[in-house]
Amino acid sequence: MKRITSLAVLFLYWILLQVSVANAAGLPDFPVALTSVNEQKAVFATVESVDVVDARARISGTIHGLAVDEGQEVVAGQQIARINDPKLALRIAAVKARIKALESRETLARTALNRALKLRQTGATTQARLDEAKSDLEVVTGDLAAMIAERRVISEQQAEGVVRAPADGRVLKVHITNGTVILPGEAVATIAAQGYVLRMRLPERHARFIRRGNEVQVESLIPDNAEPGNGRGLRTGIVQQVYPEMDQGRVVADVEVEGLGGFFVGERVRVYVTTGKRSTFIVPAGYLLSRFGLTYVRLKDGGDIVVQTGQRAGGAIEILSGIRAGDVLVAPSLD
Repeated sequence: MKRITSLAVLFLYWILLQVSVANAAGLPDFPVALTSVNEQKAVFATVESVDVVDARARISGTIHGLAVDEGQEVVAGQQIARINDPKLALRIAAVKARIKALESRETLARTALNRALKLRQTGATTQARLDEAKSDLEVVTGDLAAMIAERRVISEQQAEGVVRAPADGRVLKVHITNGTVILPGEAVATIAAQGYVLRMRLPERHARFIRRGNEVQVESLIPDNAEPGNGRGLRTGIVQQVYPEMDQGRVVADVEVEGLGGFFVGERVRVYVTTGKRSTFIVPAGYLLSRFGLTYVRLKDGGDIVVQTGQRAGGAIEILSGIRAGDVLVAPSLD
């Protein structure tokens, strides 16, 4: 008798516990209805630079003082390397010698002109001799100006031996090493200019769904403020440009998203894009109950039915099968 009484007390306690749990949930009845959701497709996008520029040599010579390596960040105007051409120093020395000789000739021609002017004033020389002296001075002065300009040209060529970064960015490839002989126009380094985008290539059947300004979800390799293994982190990106030309049956689009500077150029990142809409059932997670590896929902009439769940969106879960429009769900209690 005592054993039966104890079981009755436990059963009554269990009943009260279930009621308290159901009341604690505080969820109202939920009418099931079809909801339109975006159909998302996972594709891979590639991290690419908006602009890829080459730092090129402007003179020929031998590379000295190579100052960058692959992966290094550079700023516009930063020295990358120096090209040394010994012939330029010899040409400058020769021009300087010719300038010195022309300066001496100019001094002599100016002295001769002054002498001819004085003699002409006294009538001791002819006008033709005076004109000849003036012409000699003008020729020498012109030759001297040309030599000075030639020296400036050679000095500028020496200055062009310094190869500088054409823009801010990251060095993708260095094409030469110290001691390499290089010709004008050859690339010293390839630089990915700052400003990275995710470049997507989608099948052409999705072309009509991609528009400039659309939002996409970009999966981070390591989620922000999360340890590896704690789930993927998603960032929101904006479709910045959709190219009007198909590339091998694919539509190309650029996605702008923050934080791409920490990725490798050419790295592949998973992106979720919207490719249409579909109708489905979305049920708050509080109306679902897991039991023996199966997921149940409780109808208002008290019956429990097994459902097949799909994607999770925040605090709601997609129901693929098991319920239909018009059903009314109640918060389940622990059985």
